[in-house]
Amino acid sequence: MMAGSSDGPKKQERLFPGMVYAADQQPVTIREAFAKASSFLQGYGVREASACSELLLMHVLGLDKTSLFLRWSEPFPPEREDAWRESLERKAAGEPVQYIIGEQEFYGLPFEVTPAVLIPRPETELLVEAVVRVGRELWPGGAPLVADVGTGSGAIAVAAAVHCPSWRFVGSDISAAALKIARRNAARHGVTARIRFVEGDLLLPFIERQVALDAVVSNPPYIAADELPGLQPEVRLYEPATALVGGHDGLEPYRRLTAQLPRLTRMPKLVAFEVGQGQASDVAGMLEQVQDWDELTIIPDLAGIDRHVLAISKK
Repeated sequence: MMAGSSDGPKKQERLFPGMVYAADQQPVTIREAFAKASSFLQGYGVREASACSELLLMHVLGLDKTSLFLRWSEPFPPEREDAWRESLERKAAGEPVQYIIGEQEFYGLPFEVTPAVLIPRPETELLVEAVVRVGRELWPGGAPLVADVGTGSGAIAVAAAVHCPSWRFVGSDISAAALKIARRNAARHGVTARIRFVEGDLLLPFIERQVALDAVVSNPPYIAADELPGLQPEVRLYEPATALVGGHDGLEPYRRLTAQLPRLTRMPKLVAFEVGQGQASDVAGMLEQVQDWDELTIIPDLAGIDRHVLAISKK
């Protein structure tokens, strides 16, 4: 999750002072603009202020990291000052930098993100990694049909599709706005022909259409309702609540998903869920009630938190 300020400042006429010229009327360099912005954001309690300033600067100037440093000593272009000021004021007010620049990297790929979708997290990359690894073992050289349930930006399905060229995917989401972003991300990475996105609640679109799924992967909402007020403002105030809150205890989506699994045309050979802290054993127990799996594995994230539950059938 993006670290940042407290509730941040209220929108004012001008938060960030003019900076095209220094006190001696010499043009401010890009390096000086970066330093001033970092100090400004730090003053509003933004964590990782320097990293945020760098991302925003690259976005406003249309430069990659290498080009930015090569032009470090050049004057800041005056025609970009308004866009620069606006981006910094939005960040100071608490908005996630990913929404400001409209992009987040995931599994080595850039993904479009807007407030209609959850910002993909690094821990979810481990879920994709596990699904790809196990999938290649279950279907060596095959073309499994994988459902990404609650696809959001399409990050899981698209990233897996890029790395597994023979696999086919379907993605579901209750948000039509999210599905538009997912389709654009699929097109951006050239995998549209192998991914079909459908609007609907969890597995219901596939049950209704009698789609025979080989694998189901999902990163559903898993925050308990009473935990929402305690989340970082960047998350609580800006990211879609429907993609965050999983009922009174955060486990409701898993109850519904595991109840829906037996209603599919056939039981998938692989089911992979991302879960919240302290939820792994409960979710594994739900999956145990559905079928006698050959393997039921819990995978920790890089912080050592049990983050992913995989149920595998080799029959």
